[in-house]
Amino acid sequence: MRKIILFLVMAGSLISSHYAMAHAILVRSTPEKDTVLQQAPERIDLWFDAGVGPKYTALAVVNTDGERMDNGDARLGTMDKSHLSATLKTMIPGRYGVRYRVQSEDGHIVTGKFFFQVIE
Repeated sequence: MRKIILFLVMAGSLISSHYAMAHAILVRSTPEKDTVLQQAPERIDLWFDAGVGPKYTALAVVNTDGERMDNGDARLGTMDKSHLSATLKTMIPGRYGVRYRVQSEDGHIVTGKFFFQVIE
């Protein structure tokens, strides 16, 4: 009986630690996904549900011609490792794509994309 209880406790620990090490999920951004802006933003900010590592971090904003509109200065927050940001070049009205790549705390690479529009 003791062996069964010990086995169940160990199995439960393994299962719960697996779920605790989930992939980072984008929970908020400025500008937001699919938003229409009256004025071009000066920066892009992304927040994830957990801290992300700096090793594979990338953030790009592109116009419809595929031209990079970010300044290539993507960085994690000094105090908040769940916050990724970059400054942007001057934008004209149009549709823009945001692509990101981060490494979750569990080591997995997470990628995603979304769009926003400037209509000035």
